[in-house]
Amino acid sequence: MMLRPLFPRVAQSRLSCTYSDTARRTFTSTMANRRIVNPALFICDLQEKFRPAIHEFPKVVATAQKLLKASQVLNIPVFATTQNKARLGETCPELGLDSPGGVKTVCHLDKTLFSMITPEVKTALDSLKATGPLSCIIVGIESHICVTQTAIDLLRAGHKVYVIADGVSSCNKEEVPIALARLRHEGAVVTTSESFMYECVGDAGTAEFKQIIKIVKDHSQSTKDVLQTLCKI
Repeated sequence: MMLRPLFPRVAQSRLSCTYSDTARRTFTSTMANRRIVNPALFICDLQEKFRPAIHEFPKVVATAQKLLKASQVLNIPVFATTQNKARLGETCPELGLDSPGGVKTVCHLDKTLFSMITPEVKTALDSLKATGPLSCIIVGIESHICVTQTAIDLLRAGHKVYVIADGVSSCNKEEVPIALARLRHEGAVVTTSESFMYECVGDAGTAEFKQIIKIVKDHSQSTKDVLQTLCKI
């Protein structure tokens, strides 16, 4: 049975969305034998002007920071968007996206679509030249709008989707469990940041494990606080 294309082919965007040949080769060779194949991290609309409006916004940012550190260790490409940044502001500076000494993204684009999967992002995804479907890890806001529509678009394109429960929120906290239940029904995996990190490593004997366990330990209190707030059973 033939795999369908990752996404329909789109024209090259005038915006810069690049993935270097060296990074692409490392991505392909490193990801081949992992439990989670072809991972890509999506940072959805974590913008300054949402800070006072979103339920426990700083805790969502804390989870995103932890996953961004892990992405550097595990060579996971990062895709980020803003929603109408002229009105809603830039991405939160503490994430350090594309800043000196920070995390280099494959693309960091503004949009008006609620979904992150714009034509420009599709072009950036094509630049990975992955040999099969991606494993897409999503954090950001709002859980019931942009996160949901991003996840559904990725699922419909044939990718696997991981929604990080301690990394998403909405203005109204009651929206979150409903959105997560819907996304489970659609076929997404709802998990936690720490569970994802360990699953992605898969083996305590790997070279990356010591660096990942350091990230886990450094964020242990923050992780506990976030889980007790955003993931109450």
